[in-house]
Amino acid sequence: MIKAVVFDLDDTLYNERDFVYNGFLEVSKYISTKYFLDIREIYNEIIEIFLENGRGRIFNILCKRYPFNESIDNLVNIYRDTLPDIRLYDDALEILKRLKRNYFLGIITDGKNTVQWNKIKALNVEKYMDKIIVTDDLGKDYWKPSERPYLDILDQFKVKPSECIYIGDNPHKDFISAKKIGIITIRIVRVIGDHMGTVLSDEYEAEYKINTLEEVERIIDLINEKS
Repeated sequence: MIKAVVFDLDDTLYNERDFVYNGFLEVSKYISTKYFLDIREIYNEIIEIFLENGRGRIFNILCKRYPFNESIDNLVNIYRDTLPDIRLYDDALEILKRLKRNYFLGIITDGKNTVQWNKIKALNVEKYMDKIIVTDDLGKDYWKPSERPYLDILDQFKVKPSECIYIGDNPHKDFISAKKIGIITIRIVRVIGDHMGTVLSDEYEAEYKINTLEEVERIIDLINEKS
């Protein structure tokens, strides 16, 4: 029987692009004020670079296009320190309210710890959770796909792997270690998200796929019927 449900955070419980675009806006405000430029021009330029190149070197490319005498690290810090204007997906809010009545609930999330905790606070999600693990608090070596955070949350809840579900969106790292341990895995494939089109081998893919968190209870029922 399932006793615990654990979630990834970014693009699972909320739309991460809302956070990303908030950060871009703060960087645009800073640059436009410092260099007397149109904030809309800078913001649109950053979005264009992001859509063309993805994450990684956005601010490096921006500073090559404009004659900025600017520290890239400073721009990254402005982006990261943004107090995000984000909210839970509607289906996430509803499923958390329902599951809270009967299951242990948790989060395992990667990313710089201060950034992830800012997101968690902004989402007001702690009130639903019995345990939140920001893997960066453990150290970079324990980011997913490390087994450590999954084992820690099982220990926290005192449940067997077969009594726990992990729900995430990124097959590159979310499921491979959880499956090795014996945790049941569910991949959410939303309309919007960095990994919605990613298809990997069975080793990396979750055992179940859903398009909305409203389907989680149905899958729990299926699993419990088999056990």
